[in-house]
Amino acid sequence: MKVIIVNGPNLNLLGVREPGIYGSESMEAYLTKLRRRYPDVEINHYQSNVEGELINKLQEAGFSYDGIILNAGAYTHTSIALLDCIRSLRTPVIEVHISNVDGREEYRRHSMIAPGCKGTIQGFGLDSYRLAVEALLGDGERGAG
Repeated sequence: MKVIIVNGPNLNLLGVREPGIYGSESMEAYLTKLRRRYPDVEINHYQSNVEGELINKLQEAGFSYDGIILNAGAYTHTSIALLDCIRSLRTPVIEVHISNVDGREEYRRHSMIAPGCKGTIQGFGLDSYRLAVEALLGDGERGAG
C-alpha cells in the first residue's frame, strides 16, 4: 500500500507551534514512528503553505496512491478549490486534524473539504494520522475480501 500525508499551512511548525494544542513532537519524528509501525506501507509526506501547491500534489497523488491523508490546516475552512480537487480524484482522501476542531473557535467547526472526503479523524493529536492509516488499511482489507 502506498499512502501520502499532505499537510497544509503552518503544519511545518509542528513541535514548535502552540504545543498546548498541537503537541511538542515534530512531524519528522512522528513519521519515523509511523513508518516503523507500518513497514509494509509506503508512507510519504508533503507539506506546503500554498494552496495551489497542495492542489498540484493532490492531483499528482490522486491517481497513483492507494490513499491520501489530508490535513489542510486553515484551508479546511475556506477552500472550495481543495474540495473540487478532492472530488476529482480516484484515490480516497481522509481528512485529519490534530486538535478537536469542534471544540475550538466557531469558524473552525465547518469543513469545506469534508463533503469530498471518505471520512474525518480529529482530536487525537498526531495519532490522528495513525488512525487514518488504519482506516485506509481496513478499507483495503474490505475491498480484497
